[in-house]
Amino acid sequence: MDQEEPRNGDSTHNHHGLLHVSKKPKLALPISEPEIRDEFSHHQTGVARINNGSFGSCPKSVLAAQRKWQLKFLEQPDDFYFNTLRNGILKSRTVIKGLINADDVDEISLVDNATTAAAIVLQQIGRGFAERKFNQNDTVVMLHCAFQAVKKSIQAYVTRAGGSVVEVQLPFPLASEEEIIREFKEGLAKGKENGKRIRLAIIDHITSMPCVVIPVRKLVKICREEGVDQVFVDAAHAIGSVKIDVKEIGADFYVSNLHKWFFCPPAVAFLYCRNSKFSPDMHHPVVSHEFGKGLPVESAWIGTRDYSSQLVVPSVLEFVNRFEGGIEGIMKRNHEQVLKMGRMLAESWGTNLGSPSEMCAGMVMVGLPSRLKIMSEEDALKLRGHLRVYFGVEVPIHYLAPKEDDEGGARDKDGIISGYARISHQVYNTSEDYEKFRIAVLHLVEEKKICKLLSTE
Repeated sequence: MDQEEPRNGDSTHNHHGLLHVSKKPKLALPISEPEIRDEFSHHQTGVARINNGSFGSCPKSVLAAQRKWQLKFLEQPDDFYFNTLRNGILKSRTVIKGLINADDVDEISLVDNATTAAAIVLQQIGRGFAERKFNQNDTVVMLHCAFQAVKKSIQAYVTRAGGSVVEVQLPFPLASEEEIIREFKEGLAKGKENGKRIRLAIIDHITSMPCVVIPVRKLVKICREEGVDQVFVDAAHAIGSVKIDVKEIGADFYVSNLHKWFFCPPAVAFLYCRNSKFSPDMHHPVVSHEFGKGLPVESAWIGTRDYSSQLVVPSVLEFVNRFEGGIEGIMKRNHEQVLKMGRMLAESWGTNLGSPSEMCAGMVMVGLPSRLKIMSEEDALKLRGHLRVYFGVEVPIHYLAPKEDDEGGARDKDGIISGYARISHQVYNTSEDYEKFRIAVLHLVEEKKICKLLSTE
């Protein structure tokens, strides 16, 4: 394809200041509570949505911007393809570059989600085994609670090509980050046994279930000291939830979903690939005619599809800058509020939080009363469905299998706590959402309901 054709997100020019978009909040009146309610008025009424972590949320003004992009394509697809798409995606990537402190916009690619990014990284590792650049049984090290799609991608691309996997157990409940660091070091030692090399370490920035903010910068530093080839940070929940500085973190690859905590419509994520010797071998899993022109260009055109979620990032920045303190202010308030609500619930139920406050962001794990008898993953799903259907509460439930010695777990007055709720806080949430959840759980306990017998219909 000729370079002068302005399409497909190629950023070989115009990215040294010409497309700069400020991430600083504008000096204007902060958004009001009624305006926030209006921005999320499309949410189903009567439902306590305290699960922003799973699918995120998108305000009305951003949805309107998305619709404009969709119509612009439909009005004249050829003109949009040749004259609009490339520059629009470049503007979005430029916003992300500033938000995460990357050196170059060419280190930023936009993809569908963190699952796609994991496939990109793991296919590159798989090719290393398939092409015999790596020894058989060289390892990938990861946390045991990594997202299932990542584990499946390792099966699909790495282990079938001859690699092996070491899973590091994440202690939970947690008292300090030192527990994670200790377990991680043991996992690296296991990965290097018998002369094996660790070809990739996968580190979550914020784990999903149970949710914990991981000391990612420290773990990356340990990886460097231990000679790990490459480090991939799976930060699906990070942007809009915690501060991100990719240069400070120091990983080779870093992905975060923009539709979880950064208000984009689904589905869009950024993948940061640090400029290195590995860069030329990074390819989008869907091969289109841009193959070989670099991952940012490959990712910006994977055939005819709806690219509008990738194009609204500047509109999202305008939305978050309506809040006092911009995205930093939102993150701070979400953190403070979710801790306040989590402590309220734990006190009411006589339980505990799953980790210290500094290891939480916009989500926190709250112990559920042991009298509910959450004894399996199936019980956890039943409780979640029952809360949705009968109480209008949407919240994920985590089953914590008891340890063999029954030590180390938290207890309430009736026994070992084996279930935790993962509550989220986003700008649309109110204290009534959490009060609704509190009362629902107390009602189940008072009625002596146990999860095994709950109905979800």
